[in-house]
Amino acid sequence: MIFIAVFFGVLCPAYAWADISSRSDVRNFIEDMNKKHGFKEDELVKVFSQVDINQKIIDAITRPAEAKPWYEYRPIFITDKRINGGVEFWKQHDAALSRAYKEYGVDPEIVVAIIGVESLYGKYRGRYSVLESLSTLAFNYPKRSRFFKSELEQFLLLAREENMDPMEIKGSYAGAMGKPQFISSSFRSYAVDFDDDGKRDLWENSVDVIGSVANYFAKHNWRKDQPVASKASISGNGYKALVEKGIRPHTQLGDMLKKGIKITDDFPTDEKAALIELETQDGHEHWVGMDNFYVITRYNHSQLYAMAVYQLSKAIKEKRQISIATTE
Repeated sequence: MIFIAVFFGVLCPAYAWADISSRSDVRNFIEDMNKKHGFKEDELVKVFSQVDINQKIIDAITRPAEAKPWYEYRPIFITDKRINGGVEFWKQHDAALSRAYKEYGVDPEIVVAIIGVESLYGKYRGRYSVLESLSTLAFNYPKRSRFFKSELEQFLLLAREENMDPMEIKGSYAGAMGKPQFISSSFRSYAVDFDDDGKRDLWENSVDVIGSVANYFAKHNWRKDQPVASKASISGNGYKALVEKGIRPHTQLGDMLKKGIKITDDFPTDEKAALIELETQDGHEHWVGMDNFYVITRYNHSQLYAMAVYQLSKAIKEKRQISIATTE
């Protein structure tokens, strides 16, 4: 059966998909959206009648890249393509990055690296229907159903607030959107109209993207001009207990150094740090992560992700400095 549904005053396209709108869990969700937010139940029924449960989405979320060891994960993101693309993106948007640094205190190379890791500067933004992704995970993935029902709620609110057609929005298999791959709750909370044109556009407007990423980090307590991480060497067995304490800074760096940890940078010894262990082909490598390293993990909770962002940011900054020096 073909549906032409009007949703939030926007004409939705025609689809001929399986109807999940009669499921009891979907009906309960629709009723909640009506009671909590004033959505019309008949409109949501029409929308969900066009949503298909996609097994490929469930397959994808059960094998994330973050499950790989570091030596397989790193080459995905630390590439010439991402480094050179980051240098070019910085060159094109230097003014916006400088303003974001001034207003939010977040280093330009970190903002650029996030966008590079997330979408290769906008080239890969996801091919899935966000509505389909979130519905599939909310109603057919019990392991994280609660989280994705919340994100589905946030997504419908976002579509209404931003006057977007929810059937048309594309993103990742987990419902992340745009160049910075914000999930719906992050979009609503942290996206900013950084160029003051009256809308928050994270798909096409790189100025908004830059401001939004910087705002996200600032709201998660990024510390301006403070260190992120340093390569470490270890001796003895005392380091193991430090690794087991996790990635949130927990021990003063000075105390770590007394336990046989050595780092390659001169960091404040009275600041708390964490000891990060990453799997290599020959064993493990170790890094000391400071508060700002932990802040990167608020974007994606994986220490592999945070280290990839950090190392990419360093590579981009170094390549940019070389490029500037050779043109002077």
